[in-house]
Amino acid sequence: MKKKVLSALTGIVLFVLIAACGQTPEAETKAKTAHSSAETPAGKIAEPVYGDTIVVGSIGDASNLIPLLASDSPSHQIAGYIYNGLVRYDKNLKLEGELAESWEISADGLTITFHLRRDVHWHDGSPFTADDVLFTYRTIIDPKTPTAYAGDFEQVKEARVLDPYTFQVTYAVPFAPALSSWGLAILPKHLLEGQDITKSPLSRQPVGTGPFCFSQWLGGEKIELVANHDYFEGRPYIDRYRYRIIPDTATMFLELKAGNLDWMGLTPIQYDRQTDGKKFAEQFNKYRYLSFSYTYLGYNLLNPLFQDKRVRQALSYAINKQEIIDGVLLGYGQVATGPYKPDTWFYHVPEKTYLYDPEKAKKLLQDAGWTDRDNDGLLDKDGRPFSFTLMTNQGNALRAQAAVIIQRRLQEIGIEMKIRIIEWSAFINEFIDKKKFEAVILGWTTGQDPDIYDIWHSSKTDAKELNFISFTNPEVDLLLEKGRHTFDQQERQQYYARFQEILAEEQPYTFLYVPESLPIIASRFHGVEPAPAGISHNFIKWHVPQALQKYTQ
Repeated sequence: MKKKVLSALTGIVLFVLIAACGQTPEAETKAKTAHSSAETPAGKIAEPVYGDTIVVGSIGDASNLIPLLASDSPSHQIAGYIYNGLVRYDKNLKLEGELAESWEISADGLTITFHLRRDVHWHDGSPFTADDVLFTYRTIIDPKTPTAYAGDFEQVKEARVLDPYTFQVTYAVPFAPALSSWGLAILPKHLLEGQDITKSPLSRQPVGTGPFCFSQWLGGEKIELVANHDYFEGRPYIDRYRYRIIPDTATMFLELKAGNLDWMGLTPIQYDRQTDGKKFAEQFNKYRYLSFSYTYLGYNLLNPLFQDKRVRQALSYAINKQEIIDGVLLGYGQVATGPYKPDTWFYHVPEKTYLYDPEKAKKLLQDAGWTDRDNDGLLDKDGRPFSFTLMTNQGNALRAQAAVIIQRRLQEIGIEMKIRIIEWSAFINEFIDKKKFEAVILGWTTGQDPDIYDIWHSSKTDAKELNFISFTNPEVDLLLEKGRHTFDQQERQQYYARFQEILAEEQPYTFLYVPESLPIIASRFHGVEPAPAGISHNFIKWHVPQALQKYTQ
């Protein structure tokens, strides 16, 4: 399906836009061969038919299917099929209407008037109206709603229902992400009004307006959705979406080979060396494109060990990012220099890019007072050895392997780094949300708009908020505020370039790499259309020819 404006992160969720301006995904040549099986003997493409099930593998279970309350990628992945926003990005990453049929923006840019579709119903049959939009807005800005995504909507000065199908918002000052922010999932007022949203049964049994309806959730095992036959854009051709939770990518790959999965993201070694046989050529199509995400080593800045920027800079010089890309990603990725994906209009290569330089790292640590005073091989200061624990999530072998490489490089300059791998939900709930960590390897999804206020602004450091490393910098705060309050792209570009320079200087993260996405999909699914938005933008149009259908329910 088309990517939502409300988007998931690779690890933790960011309420921003799905990323932009990457290369168009490419399928291997054999994929075209597989697609040709959908053609009739006369060479005409077969008419799509309904039916079959797609079985998708993922390492993590969802946590909450009310998107405003979720901060994990699996929850948003599932919710993206159940809910709609007023707007979304199309396959070319241009904003288009979803629940909104059209909109008008006032000459001063402060007021947006949305004209809503009149043919939309909730999955329980109730009509969708502007009251649902107003209710969702009021819910997200309600201080009692535990959401990390209120920031964009706190910019709204006034929200009004003009009639059942017209909704209007006015901002106090220009707000650049205003229109795109309305890609948030709209919630059903008639099912949530007057309730404590944190205790709503919709967390486990959601009711949306989207192309798929919730069917079943077996915790830690699977989530199933069924096609919404009354979907306003037309019934999806695939009848059922089955999301299987398999916490280990090696096990997931075995399930794929056994024919028990139709879609998963391959690891580089799986893509490069384990899916080239005749069976894969016949049964699967592979795709690759620069991911809309990046992976980083983040430091808990409340920990005295990481409060001296010279220490953080030293760690960045001591880590060979290209070595990780070559050794772990097998070349399927690029070195990350900051929080933005290359090729976006706001991407800026900072002056400091931290090429591997262990001698410079040692000098910086010495300047910061870290030397090996007791000749035990470890740097120490004030009687404390330089030792810390890095955490990352279970099920992501690439992060674990990167951690091992980092561990070795840091050991070479006298730093002990222990590695702790933790099950995903416990990692987020018990350690990230509560800031009980020293350093982590995680990833963010990057966006179409440069506004990443929720991750980097100093007002977003409370528990469960996205600035969980507690980064504070007054100039960054000001730049982020200016960047979101002007529509002038050149002016914004200057703000975000300076922002990237500050991050490069401060190194609150060591930015590691931008990986390539390497999805594999069973070749019986036709209609997959690679585009700048990825491959799933037209998911409701995917179909399986009758003769190739595998599941009856």
